[in-house]
Parts: sequence; C-alpha cells; structure tokens
Amino acid sequence: MQKHCALLLFIILSWSAQSQNPKKVGDTLTVIEQDSIKKSKFFKQIGNGFFPTKFLDVDLRYLFKFNQYEGVRTGLGGITNNNFSDTYRINSYVVYGFRDHTFKYSIGGGFRISKENETWVNLSYTDDLQETGSSNFMTDKRFFSFFEPRLLNIDLFHHHITKAISLEHKITPYLLSETQLARSNVTTTYDYIFDVNGKEYTEFRLSTAKVSLQWNPFNKFSSVNDVIVEEEGFPNFTLQLTQSFKDVLNSDFNFFKTDFRTIYKVDLFGESSTEATLSGGISTGYTPLTHLYHAYPNNIRKETIMRRFSVAGINSFETMYFNEFFSDRFATLQLKHFLKPFKITEKYGPQLVLISRMAIGTMHDIDRHKDIEFGTLRKGYSEAGFEINKLLFGFGLSFAYRYGGYHLPKFEDNIALKFTFNISL
Repeated sequence: MQKHCALLLFIILSWSAQSQNPKKVGDTLTVIEQDSIKKSKFFKQIGNGFFPTKFLDVDLRYLFKFNQYEGVRTGLGGITNNNFSDTYRINSYVVYGFRDHTFKYSIGGGFRISKENETWVNLSYTDDLQETGSSNFMTDKRFFSFFEPRLLNIDLFHHHITKAISLEHKITPYLLSETQLARSNVTTTYDYIFDVNGKEYTEFRLSTAKVSLQWNPFNKFSSVNDVIVEEEGFPNFTLQLTQSFKDVLNSDFNFFKTDFRTIYKVDLFGESSTEATLSGGISTGYTPLTHLYHAYPNNIRKETIMRRFSVAGINSFETMYFNEFFSDRFATLQLKHFLKPFKITEKYGPQLVLISRMAIGTMHDIDRHKDIEFGTLRKGYSEAGFEINKLLFGFGLSFAYRYGGYHLPKFEDNIALKFTFNISL
C-alpha cells in the first residue's frame, strides 16, 4: 500500500509539472491584469499551505516536521485542483519518520454532488500517528503555519489505521457541516492499559460517527475580480458530536463526546484588539485515554528555565507540562489583548500581547487508565504572561507564569520563557 501511494503521488506530480504551458494573450493590459490575479491567487494558496501547479496543489504541511517520537518527519502530499476536475479530486500523502523508521500515509478522494452547496462525498484510508488527547474539529478552516512549535516536544502518540467516508455540505453560506463514519484500529506507542470491567485492552477497535457544525453568523462576503471573498466575522461557533458504537464492525467500546468552541475578536482604538477563545469538551462512557482531552500543554520537563527554552504555541498553555493532565470533561478560556505595534520604523513594528489562560477539568473512573500517571484539572489551572512579537525576522519572546491551584513549590518551575514566531505572507 505504501508503494502504491508513493507511485500515485509521483505520477500526479509528473503530470502537473509537464502540463504548465503558458497561454498567449495579445493585449498587454489583459496580460498585466491576469498576472496580477495569478500572483494574488498564488500567494493565497501558499498562505493556505499549498504550492499550486497545473493539476495538483502540493501540500506544504508534509515537507518537514519534527517531534520527540518520530524525530524528523518528512514526505510529500497533495490534492488535485479544478484544472484536473471540478467534480472529482484525489488527495494523498506519504511521510517517513527517521527516529521510528516507519512510513505513514493516507490515500483518499472525493466527488462533488452539488456545486451550489459545495457538497462533497469523501473516502479515505489513513495509516498514521495522532497525538493522544488531541481533539480536532472536522469543519475547521485549514490552518497552516510554516512552523508549528508544539510539535517539537510532543512524545505521546497513538497509531491508528482508519477507513472513513464523510459528507461535506454547506447548509447556508454561514453554516458548514461535515458528517463522518469511520472504523479505526488503535494502538498506543507507549505503555498503557485500558481496564473495562476487568478486561484489559492494550489495543482496540472503534466504529464512530461524527457530526461537526461551523456557524459563522457574522461573516461578510464581497466580490473581487468576480471571485467571492469571505471575511471572517465574530463571534463564531463550532460544535462536534462523536458516538462510538460497541459491537458495530467489532468495535470495543460505547462512548459519546461533545466538543464546543467559540471565538470572539474585537478591534479597539489605535490598532489594538482583544481576542477570547472559549472551548470545552465532555466525554461519557468507556472512552480510552487516546480519545480524551488534554489542555494543549507546551512545556517540557527540564530542570532549569533555560533548558526548557523552546518555542511558544499559538493557543497552548506554556507553563503546563506535556502529559501532566488529562480530562474526560474540561473547559478552557484564553484571553489575548494586542496592543498597538511600536512603530520604530516604517517596516519594523514589534507588538506587545498580554495573555491570560485558565483551564478546569475532571476525570471520572481514573483507575481505568493504567501504566500511565497524570493529574486532573479539578482545582483550576491558571497562567498569565505576555509576548513581544516580531522583534527580528518574525521571531519574538514569550514569558508566562503559572499561579493558582497548581502553582508549584519551586518558583522557577512556574516560569516559561520562550521564543515566538509570527510571519504572514
């Protein structure tokens, strides 16, 4: 299967590279206008994480990453574009981890059944790793960063082989939906036993159904060069429901999850702004640790502040140690206030951001999870700090301090000092 995925990607890339023949346009003004539109589309694609070619958009996410389990993770991925077909698409990737010496891959495709409502049916087969305790919304707009700081220090992954079919549908211009049916085989890469009524599981099978809704009631739409441009409005809301069915296709557990998030941003006077993100989740039933929640920690266990010096995340708790807490129900609130940039020169303007983060959670039947140690967030977790961004070449500095119910006895263990990295096209 790995060879077939690699061969498919090679054929599509070769086809794309050989098919980029420029068209001749007689009128000079038309040429200039079309070049301007092409450049705008090109940089928009790059900003979304794709390098566009004639028939294939190369996915930049798979070129290079690093984490504590795989080490260097590198590969190639892509998705066919409208020049290939506006009715069918193929998407795939192949990556290799140099520390675990293992290939991971996904192969999939889809067909559109309604252009007006952007309704797509998608099929996929994935053999890859996923961070334990992570929770992703299917309807999230694609997020791409040239550098993903949290990945550097993650070491708790589980391996999954997942076959899925999903349906994307735009119910209204402001309400997006995605529904998925999936069957997964899950194995942890670390010591872990899940005890259910005296039966111990080290690997398990799951048959799940998901429904995800993204509601953006304040988005604005405008037309630029006959292309509809969507401007994000606030607040927006995301809801996702997940049900695992025991004994369906030999699935091992019944559990139900509800995930929610809302984001609010408001522009203030003098180029300053405030952003608030409220998120939470509840899981009931027999839910293994792989599918429970962490609070996006981003601190490594080293003795001194400087040895813990790394790169701050975008929405992570910088003083919370990896694998320190897990929950089956939790809520987090993150507040950021962006001050007006310091205009030192026309092109050089560092920006100060004031940050406060809070989390609370709990875990029922914690004794089910064996061979791994972690705490809960029942006392409430708090940290506060600031960032000074874009000091040099997109880099800045971050400082955070841990206080409240989980304040540590050793003063320096409550401090996180890190780089930040912000760059935009």
